[in-house]
Amino acid sequence: MHYSACVDRYLEAVGAAVRRHRERLSWSRRELATHSGVSERFLAQLETGDGNISLRRFADVARALGTSPSALLGPADAPGAATPIALLGVRGAGKSSVGALLARDLGVEFVELDQRIELAAGLPLGELFALHGEAYYRRIEREVLTRLLAHPAPMVLATGGSIVNDPPSYALLRARCRTIWLCAGAEDHWSRVVAQGDRRPMAENPHAFAELKALLAARRDLYAQADHTVDTTGCPVPQVVAAIAQLVA
Repeated sequence: MHYSACVDRYLEAVGAAVRRHRERLSWSRRELATHSGVSERFLAQLETGDGNISLRRFADVARALGTSPSALLGPADAPGAATPIALLGVRGAGKSSVGALLARDLGVEFVELDQRIELAAGLPLGELFALHGEAYYRRIEREVLTRLLAHPAPMVLATGGSIVNDPPSYALLRARCRTIWLCAGAEDHWSRVVAQGDRRPMAENPHAFAELKALLAARRDLYAQADHTVDTTGCPVPQVVAAIAQLVA
């Protein structure tokens, strides 16, 4: 890896550590700016890895967060430190197939969030929704995600398609992961689901395709808040994996 790329990765890791500490305090950047004396604009640059802060100002930020500069630098200095990668998208985006291959190529763990939710609830997702409803699912989702990202380890995380509709969970993802939206047209999503042998959408609901298009349109602005967008339209899985690998290198 080139020296400049190493520096960029290091600054991103430091920024992620600052962001995690701020999130744990439930502070906005404005609140951290007030407590540290560092401008909100510069804090935004620091948290995204774009700001090269002086040691004195960095110490002010650490003090305001109730920690030390060394504690904030520690995760960046750790051997093999890396921010988890979270894949976003509606059903048929390819999160499972892309995520599994990407994790293998990167040599990290692949985690499907919905599987962890099923384990925590002791129920398949279908039964979970039928018995307890969406509010219960959201609560379990937040709890599982919070535990999973409490001490983030290198991983590729495939999320549920609707996680962007839950502000606390989506904020946590964006704070502690590199989020990537696997974007495609409705036709691609539909054909992938059918290719997997699942014809239920077509058989049970004649308006399913129109509803899928409406769902994509409704969530587009939320998905677009991800760190990166990868257009998977007409792309084989290895090509998508290669595109993501370049983004996170």
